[in-house]
Amino acid sequence: MAATGRKAREGTTGGPRGAQAHDRIVQSVVDAIADRRLPPGTKLTEERLAQIFGVSRARIRTALSALAQIGVVELRPNRGAFVARPSAREAREVFEARRIVERGLLDRLAGAGPLPADAVARLRAHLAKEKAAAAADDRVAMIRLSGDFHLLLADLAGNGTLATFLDSLVRQSSLAIAALEVRQSPDCAAHEHQAIVEALAAGEGERAMHLMMEHLGAVEDRLAPDPGVPEVDLFAVFGRLGEAI
Repeated sequence: MAATGRKAREGTTGGPRGAQAHDRIVQSVVDAIADRRLPPGTKLTEERLAQIFGVSRARIRTALSALAQIGVVELRPNRGAFVARPSAREAREVFEARRIVERGLLDRLAGAGPLPADAVARLRAHLAKEKAAAAADDRVAMIRLSGDFHLLLADLAGNGTLATFLDSLVRQSSLAIAALEVRQSPDCAAHEHQAIVEALAAGEGERAMHLMMEHLGAVEDRLAPDPGVPEVDLFAVFGRLGEAI
């Protein structure tokens, strides 16, 4: 999620200390959304967030505006800020965009034959983390690592523009899954990632592409209309993290 933090910092003012506080608030909210501790539709109350982070409401307002710019928060006139809540149609569009982008990234990765040994090693090290998280039944880690796998592939493909775009799409699809999934499960099964890596390692680009499209399709197929918005206690999500700034 590092790219998210960088984008959200753009235009931030108030000196090094103010920028640090801004970054901390933005990244904490982004992480809570990515880990699905803040479900879509959750109201982000300025006063409560100011208490949690130990900052002014004005600083919270600035952070919420930055979060709205990167698409994870909606600002509603006279109602406040809410975690973005994608519709079923928007979710389908996000997955369509992911298929287009990830097809291009895989084509770039597999176009020159088998992946270099160091790239395969990085991917297998990541798979080991996914398996460890699954063995520990650590859902938060499983969700985070699931998205990170796709971003690692983008990084290895070496196209920074596509990687940045995919980072945004992964965040949006995570929101869609949190809002619309039929049953709880991580975005991506580790064994599906394993099959993609092995195909890339063997230089089987077409097979890797087919596996990725199947994989994204299976995730999308779990989506259904959202039953409603749960009640969320912001203090339970964040605790009290700040000191007066």
